[in-house]
Amino acid sequence: MTTTAVATTAVAASAPLRTVVQLRAGEDWLTVCDLDRLVPGRGVAALLPDGRQAAVFLDRAGRLHAVDNRDPFTGAAVLSRGLLGSDGGRPFVASPLLKQRFDLASGRCLDDETARVATFEVRAA
Repeated sequence: MTTTAVATTAVAASAPLRTVVQLRAGEDWLTVCDLDRLVPGRGVAALLPDGRQAAVFLDRAGRLHAVDNRDPFTGAAVLSRGLLGSDGGRPFVASPLLKQRFDLASGRCLDDETARVATFEVRAA
């Protein structure tokens, strides 16, 4: 009688796939954090390879936004600590210092047409 050995491979229980937040940094995508680390309505600051900071937000509708973290009126890197709101359906962040509001899609200051902040392409991957 011939016995045949059958090799089996144990498949480990797969861990749930992790969703990360990424910013476009030049030609590359930079991973900022796990998506589940973002709290709707609050921001986080991310250090970029060129030394700048981005303020990353998850709004209450579940959309991601990213703008320069530097407040152009004071020079302080504080926009990630700003309050989120909306004006005519457009989401904005209000600076925690002087309260100027910046449109999260365009970076335009809603209170002073001469000021704006850079915006970044952001995605969940």
